[in-house]
Amino acid sequence: MEPVIECRHLTHCYGRRKIYEDLSFDVPRGRILGLLGKNGTGKTTTINILSGYLEPRSGECLIFGENIRTLTPQTRRRIALLIEGHVQYQFMTIEQIERFYAAFYPAWNRDAYYGLMEKLQVAPGQRISRMSCGQRSQVALGLILAQNADLLVLDDFSMGLDPGYRRLFVEYLREFAKAEGKTVFLTSHIIQDMERLIDDCIIMDYGRILVQMPVGDLLRTFRRYSFRCPDDARLPSGEGFYHPAVVRGRGELCSFASPEEVRFRLEEAGIPCEGFTAETLNLEDAFIGLTGKY
Repeated sequence: MEPVIECRHLTHCYGRRKIYEDLSFDVPRGRILGLLGKNGTGKTTTINILSGYLEPRSGECLIFGENIRTLTPQTRRRIALLIEGHVQYQFMTIEQIERFYAAFYPAWNRDAYYGLMEKLQVAPGQRISRMSCGQRSQVALGLILAQNADLLVLDDFSMGLDPGYRRLFVEYLREFAKAEGKTVFLTSHIIQDMERLIDDCIIMDYGRILVQMPVGDLLRTFRRYSFRCPDDARLPSGEGFYHPAVVRGRGELCSFASPEEVRFRLEEAGIPCEGFTAETLNLEDAFIGLTGKY
């Protein structure tokens, strides 16, 4: 599929601390892609580079085929960006702030905004300053959707939302993006929400991308294997075995390899495979399996 975002050979540092080097990825048109990584792996750095707020040490980013450093006004109008889920002008009402923002966006879609407000069960005359933190964050998200942009870039969109509001917005955003053919690139620390929302994921470790693939493929092929073995057993590592460890006579590792291949490699290394089990994972467990607990 034609990429909306193309990042090529990105390298960035803060002082002497290298965030990543030679990072490359695409975001396909019409897909919802989630960028996942532990704190400090470069998620917000990547968002800031894509938004033009930060210039990488090397490499380039293209959005709709244009370099982000020289985007035309026409292309900028096709991008909606959320860095922090808070609303300015909180003295306004739900209706007033919609009219205010609408004046700046020629393709404004008020139905997207008021559809979300109806789900929040807030009246048009309700003042934003009297809303809860979660409701104000939803107003900010509604204003992003109403811009009717072709690309939505959302950094930590679930910040400040309780489980009910997160679920509400995840369902609303997915329905809206699919119905309108939008491309979405987002981050969140709530991986359970991402599993319900995204089509594809990029999982970052410190300085590199571990995987980029459809979520369905990841959950179907990535497994956690466990088996009984001596505490002093030396489990094979590398070549697709993630974070092998032995705790209290139980070996564990994660891998994309088939159960037959994993068992063969363990037996080849002299590891007994009594009680061998293979378990498919949800997205949060797959994330921990790839990146490690620490």
